[in-house]
Amino acid sequence: MTLVRSQKIMQSARGKPCTLRLVGICNFNPETTVAAHIGVRRGMGIKAGDNMVVYACSDCHAEIDRRGREAYAADKLRAMEETQESMIEQGLLAFS
Repeated sequence: MTLVRSQKIMQSARGKPCTLRLVGICNFNPETTVAAHIGVRRGMGIKAGDNMVVYACSDCHAEIDRRGREAYAADKLRAMEETQESMIEQGLLAFS
């Protein structure tokens, strides 16, 4: 299986609001937002494809890295939907 790798997708998070917005953790600072991988099928040290990212502020990103793959599943799903909608609007994802 080929993993999607896209510098444009990874850079698209810059300046965007955090879509993860973990309660009590999010800093709501778009200057710290990055594209954070959230795939659960990969092993330690092997990231999911770049199509499996959410826009996460530095605090939310640190929290999901600290807590493990299964933590915050509902938040990650909601954030992925919002992130992919944003990427479609930016022309970074397309479906035929």
